[in-house]
This record gives sequence, structure tokens and C-alpha cells, in this order.
Amino acid sequence: MPAPDQRNVRNLLLKALPTDVFGLLMADAEMVQLPAKHVLVESDQPNEHVCFMEEGLASMVATSAEDEAVEVGHVGYEGLVGAHVVLKTDTTPNRTFLQVSGSGLLVSVTTFRRILAEFPAVNDMFLNYVHCCDIQLAQSALANGRYNMHERLARWLLMCHDRLIGNDLPLTHEFLSLMLGVRRSGVTNELHVIEGMRIIKATRGNVRVIDRAKLEEIAGGSYGIPEREYERLIGLPVRRSVSRKA
Repeated sequence: MPAPDQRNVRNLLLKALPTDVFGLLMADAEMVQLPAKHVLVESDQPNEHVCFMEEGLASMVATSAEDEAVEVGHVGYEGLVGAHVVLKTDTTPNRTFLQVSGSGLLVSVTTFRRILAEFPAVNDMFLNYVHCCDIQLAQSALANGRYNMHERLARWLLMCHDRLIGNDLPLTHEFLSLMLGVRRSGVTNELHVIEGMRIIKATRGNVRVIDRAKLEEIAGGSYGIPEREYERLIGLPVRRSVSRKA
């Protein structure tokens, strides 16, 4: 299979790389299909590959000793699964799996680390990406502590909308409850409220964004800071432009 063309890849981190570095990475890359529930990072297990997402949505989940779980981040075509490798860490207690099926480019950890060591500016770019992930996590903590569930749900829907193609978000109520750390019944009630405002259309296993501008109004200050930081540091926009109608 020929190496991917940088002009045609969707992943924003790959697009941001210098052309020569992109070529070196892609010489060891494998495009793979990623079905829903496929595990990309297992907790406390070393990775053989990092994954540059091209399509779909990967969910990073933190789990306690009592098996309580909550989503602490998700990755779409803006990002990299296995970002702990950038910090020279072999393992992480967090688990990452596909919440929405898609595809990605796998690169061996050995090759990825070699590239980071050989190209300091590229290493800095990936450190900036890890910083953006930290800001996203900090803003999630802020949203959980200072914003109501109505606003938090709008924020998470916007974040998913940024990372998926089209206006249909194939998200189950179970996943939304995991994202928000609340019961499914609470998510269902909030979806009905937002749907009644004609902002989304919720069906079984799917949420369609109809009016993104109004969704951003609901989310308010809980959404936008990590997205601006990503664009400032990586140089490409992750935030979708506002479109009133789907």
C-alpha cells in the first residue's frame, strides 16, 4: 500500500508536520479500520503503537479500584491516541477505546520516539498537543464543578461535533452518561429539553445537531478555551464554524 499523501490525510497533527517528518512517520504507518469498542490503549499495559485518528471518536476513561468510571477525554481527527508516549511514559492507568467506529494510522512507538528525538521542533509540537489535552481536562473539571448539566451536555455535544464528520453524532445515552458522570435518566431528560428547543434531534443511538449556534449559547463559557489553545499552538482550527442549519 502506498504511503498516505499529506494533502489527503484528515488528522490535524499530521497536517501540521513538516513534509520530511511526515514522510518518515508514514514510512512506518499502517491505515487500520477501528470498530466500536476496539481498545487502543489498555490500562497499565505498554503500547506497541500510537494512533493518529482519521475518523471516528476514541474515548479515554479513568476507572477507580471500585470499578467506577468516567470519561476524561476523547480524541478525533484532531489528535493522537497514546499521547502519554510523548512524555516518555510507557503505560497509563487510563483506558482508551473506540466509542464511534472509524479509522486511523498506526505508527510504532519505536519509530515515533525516534522521530521525537531527532526533531526537537516536532517534539515541542506534540508537547503542545499534550498541553492542550491538559487544558481540556482542566476545563472539564471546571464545567463539572461550576456549570449545570444542561450546559455540560451542550459542551460535550459540541466537542463531539468538532471531532466527527457531519452533523449526526452516533452517541448512545449510556456513553453520554459516562461522559457527564451522571445517570442515563438525567441525560435522557436533558436531551429532551434541548430537543424541545429545536437545537438537536435525538433518536436511538444518535444525536443530530440542527443548530450549533444555539448549542454554543447554551454551553456558554464552559466551551471554547481548549479549542482556542489548540488553534494557537498547533496552528489549525479544531472548532467547527457555526452553521445554523444541519
